[in-house]
Amino acid sequence: MMKNGDVTAIFGEKVFNLPKMKERLPEETYEAFLKTINEGTKLDFAVAEVVASAMKDWAIENGCTHYTHWFQPMTGLTAEKHDSFIEPTKDRTVIMKFSAKALVMGEPDASSFPSGGLRATFEARGYTAWDPTSFAFIKDHSLYIPTSFVSYTGEVLDKKTPLLRSEAAIDKAARRVLALFGKTPARVITYVGAEQEYFLVDKKLRNKRKDLLLTGRTLFGAMPAKGQEMDDHYFGQLKERVAAFMKEVDEELWKLGVFSKTKHNEAAPAQHEVAPVFSTANIASDHNQLTMEILKKVANHHDLYCLLHEKPYEGINGSGKHNNWSIGTSDGELLLKPGKKPEENVQFLLFFASVIKAVDEYSDILRLSVATAGNDHRLGAHEAPPAIVSVYLGDQLTTVVEQLINDGGVKYEAGKLIETGVETLPDIERDTTDRNRTSPFAFTGNRFEFRGPGSRQSIGGINIVLNSIVAQTLTEFAEELEGSTDIAHDALNLAIRTFKNHHRILFNGNGYSDEWVKEAERRGLPNLKTTPDALPYFKTEKSVKMFEAQGVFSRLEVETRGEIMMEEYNKTLHIEMLTMLEMAKQEILPACLSYTKSVAEGVAVKKSLGIKAPNEGKIVKDLTELTEDLMDKIAVLDKASAELPTEDAYKIGMYYKETVIPAMEDLRKTADTLETVVGKAYWPFPTYTDLLYSI
Repeated sequence: MMKNGDVTAIFGEKVFNLPKMKERLPEETYEAFLKTINEGTKLDFAVAEVVASAMKDWAIENGCTHYTHWFQPMTGLTAEKHDSFIEPTKDRTVIMKFSAKALVMGEPDASSFPSGGLRATFEARGYTAWDPTSFAFIKDHSLYIPTSFVSYTGEVLDKKTPLLRSEAAIDKAARRVLALFGKTPARVITYVGAEQEYFLVDKKLRNKRKDLLLTGRTLFGAMPAKGQEMDDHYFGQLKERVAAFMKEVDEELWKLGVFSKTKHNEAAPAQHEVAPVFSTANIASDHNQLTMEILKKVANHHDLYCLLHEKPYEGINGSGKHNNWSIGTSDGELLLKPGKKPEENVQFLLFFASVIKAVDEYSDILRLSVATAGNDHRLGAHEAPPAIVSVYLGDQLTTVVEQLINDGGVKYEAGKLIETGVETLPDIERDTTDRNRTSPFAFTGNRFEFRGPGSRQSIGGINIVLNSIVAQTLTEFAEELEGSTDIAHDALNLAIRTFKNHHRILFNGNGYSDEWVKEAERRGLPNLKTTPDALPYFKTEKSVKMFEAQGVFSRLEVETRGEIMMEEYNKTLHIEMLTMLEMAKQEILPACLSYTKSVAEGVAVKKSLGIKAPNEGKIVKDLTELTEDLMDKIAVLDKASAELPTEDAYKIGMYYKETVIPAMEDLRKTADTLETVVGKAYWPFPTYTDLLYSI
């Protein structure tokens, strides 16, 4: 238990981390394990045996009876199968045992996980393999072992394995480039910090809405009288109930070794954010999965429910997950740090140019890495970056790039002070770049912030793409420069040429504006507005060759992942469509008929008494017309449901986009209008006002 605010007393207490290993493992074993973590060398089986024994003893001391291989299938969630430590003895008692084999490999049933046709239902065997670079931890009296997940025939079925492959790819490519500058780090590492946005809602109210129960978002709901227009919630004072929830979240994350750093209210009512310190991409991905799980678990303790959907409420901001990405060496050098004179820092310019080239050449698959049914609701909706991918550099670095392109002398001002004008306040050192909240991919000092990801997404898939495309451009740079006799000159010229060739991707303006949409089209930048628009680009020959060249995906793995993503989109829309029809038919329509009848009977009584009530009569007429319109819209959606295509996932996806979604939007519009005129006592479920302002 944390005492006096001392986080160090609890941090990592549920993690079999390096201090615990150093304490419990023989020195030789510890050094071998450390080499695996730091240098990526394969762990000897004999070392794994010693680690397994020490890990088991520690877990049992902390109340564990079971262990589980914790993996990340293509559902985007995590999966686990628990086995106890017990082993029977000859005298029919038990001992507690955990072997290296049990630590290193598991065999969960793979038949029911998404595979895109890679595995038939009767082909059930799959394997999990221990990832020693991500520490084991304790949760709910089980020892959790982070693992990869592959099929019987060797194809990957998860997000961790290709993420590790992409890290290996960028490590190899970046070290080739650094070698040109006389540097030989043991490893090059990508770092990620994932800011997690979410909504909280009273659990009792959430349980009264079928749409929140089944889809995670409200399919109906009129805007409340007060939304986020006052800007009073953003960074506002934490409500007592929310503060208590956040305190427990932090403590649970710290115990699991998650570097939870920042918490605050977000822009929309009942919306909040938690953000960690940077970790390696692999660990950051594991930790973000844990963060989402802990948010939901702790919310339950406070009679709350955590909504991670990208757009739980219409008309107010949805939730994203900002993926802050950087690259550095194992000895601590940040490769995207400009320094005081970036125009003279050729190595920085080369790595910087490689990212810009990667984002421009592969903007389509970077866009599709954040393509989901939920995220389609927020991208480009004047609350999140547009579906058009562009890069924001800030004024000062843009000036550097422009002057390099135009062969002008570079005048660069770093660390300029902002004078506050108040004598008692210190002057503020200004960052080299401002922030552009409308940009999907913005440089923010020594990293790029990718603001496109949706709040429910695994960041594994996003960073697989980001690592892979940058590895590809760095590989191309290395191939061009290897053999150069004047690396400073040739590398600078390559960076300048890259800036010239990919200048179209740079944009510092307002990404929400209609003018930018027109300008992006003029520049030839793709505008892939929806998931069905984006997903075909995953399987293009260019995409396949890039993933194959970097050893991240095989052609078959690319094709099946595209199928999985399309099927997920279709299933999501199918559930939403059926839920909407059920709510409209079974809840909203009866409520409207009942209220109309009540008002009509009141009018009839008054009329029988000779009392004129023309306004009430008009209400009955309006209610009747709206209810008839509701029934017409239900019929349209019913018809769309009945005529769904049954073959070809992409054809089905386009049908949902072009036919089902417009029918759902029309039905919602009429239902939401009815909500504003039907008596609250008759409305069948909690309204936006109830949901957003109940905590």
